[in-house]
Amino acid sequence: MKRPSPLLRRGSAVDLDSAMTPMIDVVFLLLVFFVWTASFQIIEHILPSKMSAQMGSESAEDIEPLPADDFADVVIRIRWDGVSPAWFLNEQALPTLADLTNQLKTIAEIQTEAPVILHPDSTTPLGHVIEAYDVAKLAGFAQVSFAVNPPSK
Repeated sequence: MKRPSPLLRRGSAVDLDSAMTPMIDVVFLLLVFFVWTASFQIIEHILPSKMSAQMGSESAEDIEPLPADDFADVVIRIRWDGVSPAWFLNEQALPTLADLTNQLKTIAEIQTEAPVILHPDSTTPLGHVIEAYDVAKLAGFAQVSFAVNPPSK
């Protein structure tokens, strides 16, 4: 009498759980390997420094530091006297919105990355605040934000 082979059984369902477990383990091991070997550091070559490009006894070229004024905020203050707005750019009075526009364009030619802060009085009509916002964006500034007045007690 011939014994039936367990490999030739027809009609038996293949157990997927036992077949998938080793494959899932391999996928997770590969995932862990790639995460551990990935470099999450900032590349040092893009940061400015006074070190020479090649290691050795060569003299390093001095990089002139940027002026501190380049990183100052541009503050637009809008005061309302009940009739018309008074425009101030970094506490310097400007008579009209056109003068403010010209000053902002001049600053934007130097550095458009400087943050612009709009600081209107609480009684200033919203239309004048929107005009100042539009002027700053059209001048080319990327970051225009609003100052928040602390609540009065």
